[in-house]
Amino acid sequence: MSTLDTVPSTEDLPAAGRPKPKSSGGGFGRYLLVRFLLIFPTIFILVTLVFFLMRTTGDPITAAQGGRLGPEALAELRAAAGYDRPIIVQFLEYLGQIVTLNFGDTLTTNRPVVEVLATYGPATFELVFYSLIVAFVVGIPLGLFAAYYRDKPQDAVFRVLAIYWYAVPIFFAGLILKLIFSVWLKWLPVAGRASVGAELQMQALPNKTGFYTIDALMTGNPAVLGDVLAHVVLPATALGLLTAGIFLRLVRTNVIGTLATDYVDAARSRGVHEYRLLRKHAYRPALIPIITVIGLQIALLLSGAVLTETTFEWKGLGFILVEFIESRDYVAVQGIVVLLAIIVALTNFIVDIIAAFIDPRVRY
Repeated sequence: MSTLDTVPSTEDLPAAGRPKPKSSGGGFGRYLLVRFLLIFPTIFILVTLVFFLMRTTGDPITAAQGGRLGPEALAELRAAAGYDRPIIVQFLEYLGQIVTLNFGDTLTTNRPVVEVLATYGPATFELVFYSLIVAFVVGIPLGLFAAYYRDKPQDAVFRVLAIYWYAVPIFFAGLILKLIFSVWLKWLPVAGRASVGAELQMQALPNKTGFYTIDALMTGNPAVLGDVLAHVVLPATALGLLTAGIFLRLVRTNVIGTLATDYVDAARSRGVHEYRLLRKHAYRPALIPIITVIGLQIALLLSGAVLTETTFEWKGLGFILVEFIESRDYVAVQGIVVLLAIIVALTNFIVDIIAAFIDPRVRY
C-alpha cells in the first residue's frame, strides 16, 4: 500500500474538521454596514458646522433686516421666529426639522426652502451630470494617450493641459468659451438653459420635471431638444474640464503603473503590441481610482456650479444661492448648503459601494 492510499480524502474528514472556504460575503456586509453608519455622523458634523457658522453674524432676522427696522420691530420678528431662545435650543429644533426634511422658510420670499430646492435643484443636477460626461469623455482618453506616449512631447502637452484645466478659474474659462463660441463664431447660445420658445413649450407640459433634457424629450419636438443641448454645451464644458484634468492625471499615473507590472512584462515579452497591452490590460485597472474619487468630484462640481451658473445665467441652486447671499437670507443659504452636503455624503456612500463591487480589496 502506498503512502497516498493512507491519506484520507476531504470527503472522509468529519464536517468539523474540513477546512471552510473563505467567503467574502461577510466582509462586504460589514463594509456596507460601516459605510452606511458613517453617513450619519458625517451629516451631523456638516449640519453642525453650517448652523453655527451661519450664526457667527447673529440670528438670520438681524442679518436680513438689521438697519431696516427699529429695535422693537426687530425684537418682535426675532421672538416670532424663535431666534430669541438659547442657540442650543434652536440647534436641536433645527435637527428635528431636518429629520422631517423641513429646512424652514426663506426670509426674502417666504417660500419653503424645500420648494426652492425642488425648483432650482434639477438645473444644478443636470449641469453636474453633463459636466461629468465631459470629464469622462475628455479626461480618460487623454489620460490613456498620455500614458501611451509617456515621457514624450505629447505626454508633456497632455500634462500641461491637465494642470491648466484644474488651475484656471471656472468663471474665466466660461468667459473665454462664451467669447469664442458665442460672440466670435456664433455657434452656441451665450447664456440660459433654453430659448424662450423652447421654455414655453416645456412649461406647457402637464407633468414637467424641471430637468430640461427630460422635458424636451417629453415635448416630442427635436428642435426643443437640440435647443436645450446647445445651451448646456458651454457651461458643462467649463465645469467639466476642471474634473477632466484630475481624471487625466489619475488615468495616466495608474496606466503607467499597470504597464510596469510583471504580468504585463510577460505579455510584452511574448510580442504583444503596446497598444493592445494598453487596451486589454491597463485600461480597466486605471478606472478603479476614477470611480473611488467620483464622490469627491461631485462635491467639487457642486461648489464650482456656483460660479458656472452665475457666469452663464444658468438658474440653478448656485445661481439662486448667490442671490440669497446678497440679500442675507441665511435661512435659505443654510438650507441649500445642508442639502448639498447631504447629497455629497450619500453620493460618497454609493461610490464606495460600487468601488467595493469592482475591487474587492477595498472592503478590507
